[in-house]
Amino acid sequence: MYYDRRMRNTRILSAVFLVAIVGIVLWLSSSIGAVECRVCIDFQGRRNCATAAAQTREEAVQSARNTACGTISGGVRDSIACGNTVPSEVSCTGE
Repeated sequence: MYYDRRMRNTRILSAVFLVAIVGIVLWLSSSIGAVECRVCIDFQGRRNCATAAAQTREEAVQSARNTACGTISGGVRDSIACGNTVPSEVSCTGE
């Protein structure tokens, strides 16, 4: 009898824990991509576009800029220079 009660309590606690974890994951994932931006960079005769999502417009633009520059720049100096280049196109949704 004691064993049955303990198993029932363990099952209830496991179910509550699982529901809490699912709730936390859903809550966190709903706020991640509040703003989504597409950024195009023209750098040294090459052009690349990338899309990123973040909580703020500035974060999304910076992330998309870094991603776009990753494939058209080579080395640290080029990456820094490309990252400082004004994007030729920026469009955001969810602002």
